[in-house]
Formats: sequence, structure tokens, C-alpha cells
Amino acid sequence: MKTEEITIANLKCNGCASTIKKEILKLEGVTGVEVELEKDHIQVSAEDSTERSSIVAKLHALGYPEATEKNGLLLQLKSYSSCMVGRVNNMAASKSQ
Repeated sequence: MKTEEITIANLKCNGCASTIKKEILKLEGVTGVEVELEKDHIQVSAEDSTERSSIVAKLHALGYPEATEKNGLLLQLKSYSSCMVGRVNNMAASKSQ
């Protein structure tokens, strides 16, 4: 088991955090995801065989690039879309309880 710590861009709200958790947990070998909104930071627990690059690539595709990468307009738009989807899912989940 290993833990990857990644600082990301575009992390705005609990909707973003929800989307990131849901999508990163789908990656093979990932066993846990913690998101720290205040620090723009995620911690991913995974099997040793899981490549950090696959986690970073998935985050990038979702619109949350690693903070060391250039953060262009397209990535910001992807981030806002993911944020909106996460918020809608959170609202739907809270209404069904």
C-alpha cells in the first residue's frame, strides 16, 4: 500500500471534492481518497502497482490539474462543469435522505 499526495488547481467547493473522490475511486488499485479543500490537496491511498501518473491524468481530465501544471481556460471550464455536477449530486443525495 502507498499514499500519493497531490496539490491541485481549481478545487473550489464540496461539489468538486465529491466529484474527485467518486472519479478517483474508480481507478484500479485506488482504495481511498481524502480531499483537503482549504489546502487544494488530495491524498490517495492505493496499491503499490497503481501509478501516480494515472491519478494525475484522471485529475487533469476532470479539470483539476496538478498545481505545477499550466492552468488554462479549458481546464477551468472543465473544473466548473465538474463542480456543478458534484453539487447537483450532493443536493440529490441530501434530498433522498
